[in-house]
Amino acid sequence: MLPLKIKFKHMKTLIFTGIIAIVVFGIYSFKKPKAEVTLGNKGIEFFDGNFHQALLKSQELNKPIFLDVYATWCGPCKQLKKTTFKDEAVGNYFNANFINIAIDGETQEGQELIRKYNIRSYPSLLILDSKGEVKTRTTGFQKPYILINFGKRIVP
Repeated sequence: MLPLKIKFKHMKTLIFTGIIAIVVFGIYSFKKPKAEVTLGNKGIEFFDGNFHQALLKSQELNKPIFLDVYATWCGPCKQLKKTTFKDEAVGNYFNANFINIAIDGETQEGQELIRKYNIRSYPSLLILDSKGEVKTRTTGFQKPYILINFGKRIVP
């Protein structure tokens, strides 16, 4: 009888240790991931305001507008934001030469721009003069060098 008690005691210890390990692993697996450390914004800096304010800023600084009309559910839009818009060369070029603004096409303001500029797909990328007239446009995902060449159609 004595060996059975000893085995049972070891079994309880083993089970208890296993439960503790699972709980500890569970706690660390749900731990909030560390925030990404960024050393400054290397990509496009988008204007923090509405489209009318961007037009006024464009007139004030005598720069054309780079307009990104996107949707939150759009895969190519997400890919642009995640890659091309964060590219350092893209940021350097567009920040120096344009007032950059991104508008969600499914907001009230976005719907007005969709009607005004006859936008049919997301993402739609437009370059406008300071009066809001379209100088060039493209749609869909763009690789960094393609987007820079798109901008150079207007600002060499």
